[in-house]
Amino acid sequence: MNITDKNIDGGKAFDWGKTSADYAKFRDIYPREFYDKIISRGLCINGQKVLDVGTGTGVLPRNMYRYGAKWIGTDISENQIEQAKILSKDMDIDYYSLPTEKLDFSQESFDVITACQCFWYFNHEEVMPEFFRMLKPDGRILILYMAWLPFEDEIAKASEKLVLKYSPLWSGAGETVHPIFIPDCYQEKFELVYHEEYPLKVHFTRESWNGRMKACRGIGASLGEEEIRAWEREHMELLEKIAPAKFDVFHYGAIAELKVRKEVF
Repeated sequence: MNITDKNIDGGKAFDWGKTSADYAKFRDIYPREFYDKIISRGLCINGQKVLDVGTGTGVLPRNMYRYGAKWIGTDISENQIEQAKILSKDMDIDYYSLPTEKLDFSQESFDVITACQCFWYFNHEEVMPEFFRMLKPDGRILILYMAWLPFEDEIAKASEKLVLKYSPLWSGAGETVHPIFIPDCYQEKFELVYHEEYPLKVHFTRESWNGRMKACRGIGASLGEEEIRAWEREHMELLEKIAPAKFDVFHYGAIAELKVRKEVF
């Protein structure tokens, strides 16, 4: 399903379904510390029911499953959901293909709603009241993010430059460490109770870093097949020159926890 947003990539259409195979293989890369931050907040654990919106291939539910929460994952892309089901075949996780703006779970269904790498894609004026409706009185929205840092990592910088050669309007470049942005509309029914930004090193091989970059919005989700093949040939040649067989890429992680305001009940 093509998505177009004037604030993303200059309005160039993209479709995460095109990247599902690479996404499933190369985007499950969050280190242990990323998940430990969630557990340290007492969230997504045994006895809780969690809705993961924009779940993609179910990376968050699959990796958090061992902590005992009951998970439901939703995503706008049918291809992503199909991959999630395949990768979760031995887990009791329910997946549904539908946009976050069309969620219709019953009132006070969830203890936690998670949004990992996807929060900025939503129409927040529409989804905020629905998040509130679906959460229990002490419910939480947990927003999660991880990104490479091109100004601190030469390999990431070079790979970004090549993405921009093929997708000049790609707005995913130039990331720096910053708190997750929370639109003002959330202040009506939620309060920000915690946020943290922290450094991470993520391990790659040339193949896995190429796959990670290929699965980004500026390449796999938006280019034609010939352009993707050309970019991939050039990227692998670049990595042969600048990267060892195995290496770490500097990233940062970010977490923001919103709590339902008691006074609105």
